[in-house]
Amino acid sequence: MDRAEVPNPTSGWSVASLSSPLELVLFDRVSSRMLNRVIDPDTKDWMWVLERACPECGFDASKCEAEDVAGLIRDNAQVWERFRRNGTIRPGRPNDSTWSTLEYAGHVRDLYRTYRTRIERMLIEDDPLFEYWDQDAAAIAHSYEQQAPEVVAAELAFAAESLASTLDEVSGPSWLRPGRRSDGASFSVGTLARYMVHDPIHHAWDVQKQHS
Repeated sequence: MDRAEVPNPTSGWSVASLSSPLELVLFDRVSSRMLNRVIDPDTKDWMWVLERACPECGFDASKCEAEDVAGLIRDNAQVWERFRRNGTIRPGRPNDSTWSTLEYAGHVRDLYRTYRTRIERMLIEDDPLFEYWDQDAAAIAHSYEQQAPEVVAAELAFAAESLASTLDEVSGPSWLRPGRRSDGASFSVGTLARYMVHDPIHHAWDVQKQHS
């Protein structure tokens, strides 16, 4: 989620402002280190979002019905589409400990993909145990920062609709089917859906805050 900000070592720099080969080499090295650096991991346990409103983004999963999550996903996808249209989704971390808006978009896309798989498993398997997903490492391993913003935005929209469509088909006792996170935390399909949807809503807030 949101991470503490630290000064950006390349803040105020641009290639055009550099006047010597040495400066260009130093700029390239610093930029490369930032691009390939896993940002400080968010180690908080966000299970509490199921019980009360988030004090930052304002979303309150405790007042959200599981049946409403598909609509919230589609609403969130429209927010990211607006970001795409106005050019907000682009590379460039604001500092050494915060994702770029492009990395946020790549993460949300993969979040939707991951949770679709998890929920589909819960619907057909008995209490599946999910493999740990290191979200910060994934941003580096899959080079989110080097992907094309238009492609990421299109893939995010498709992933969001795919997950929403999966949830549209859930009804009755199926909402209660269980699954477990790698740390042993237990969810039902309904609580996992409500827990999950806070993340893309929160990251849309992160992006808006970056550009406010």
